[in-house]
Amino acid sequence: MSNADSTAGPHGVLVVDKPVGPTSHDCVGKARRKLGTRRVGHAGTLDPMASGVLVLLVGEGTKLGPYVTAHEKTYRARVTFGVATDTLDREGHETASAPIPAWLRDELAALTRGEALGPRLAEAFRGELARTAQIPPAFSAIKVDGRRSYDRARKGEEVDLPERDVTLRAITAAGADADAEHPFLDVDLDVSKGYYVRSFARDLGARLGLPAHLGALRRTASGPFTLERAVGLDDITPGALVPVPNAAVEALASGTLTDEGAIRAHHGKPLSEADFVLLPPLDQASAWLDSAGRLVAVGTRTATELVNHRGFRT
Repeated sequence: MSNADSTAGPHGVLVVDKPVGPTSHDCVGKARRKLGTRRVGHAGTLDPMASGVLVLLVGEGTKLGPYVTAHEKTYRARVTFGVATDTLDREGHETASAPIPAWLRDELAALTRGEALGPRLAEAFRGELARTAQIPPAFSAIKVDGRRSYDRARKGEEVDLPERDVTLRAITAAGADADAEHPFLDVDLDVSKGYYVRSFARDLGARLGLPAHLGALRRTASGPFTLERAVGLDDITPGALVPVPNAAVEALASGTLTDEGAIRAHHGKPLSEADFVLLPPLDQASAWLDSAGRLVAVGTRTATELVNHRGFRT
């Protein structure tokens, strides 16, 4: 690709408030049409039933994908009790049901009155916070023997996915309804990359001794990109893009190159600490900027070398 081609068109990070209904790919397609470029990707999918923050990467911003997708995410999730489904959410087919025990109705009702979390819900929360691994949903995009897990599950095949390392960093009760046909609990979750909220709903129900599924989901933040700065799908314009250097500095630690160091980095030459006015921190991916604040590269500084991972033309 020529230098002219690589700098033409819009570049940046677009924070979209995805509505319930469209797929993440549908949102990418709409952004491509509205921005007039094919170079659009996303940093972490949202299921069609979910809404909220979907981070789209445009032009040179697509190079930030590996770093933006690694961010922690926050969600408002609704766990619906008494019914389990094959997809672990409200769009699946019912696989089990059970009556709601009186103690759970009492603890949910207490939450609606603004009272403290009941003892059994509190114990279940502690158990999920202590979790270090999680079994993903069979209806997920994980590949099994070269095929998507959801393709196998839809054909009725038995899918046995291994546990994955995950972290639930925080959980807070945010609302409840004990009198609904299927009582539910709303929670705010702060989770690591790769965490499945549908699995959380299943597992929280299991800790409480009854079937459960994910009734609703809204992503409120993906790393530094929050709902407060998100735009609707119909409001996508080049002006809504966060410039690539700004997004990189928000998403990563940073360092500043000397003028000579910026030239060397642009040309992919080896760098030393002398090529930096401000050294990036050790042992983590960082944004390397020139003196004008332009993003030159993303790299890692170790105790022995400076590794240039990706070059940028911004």
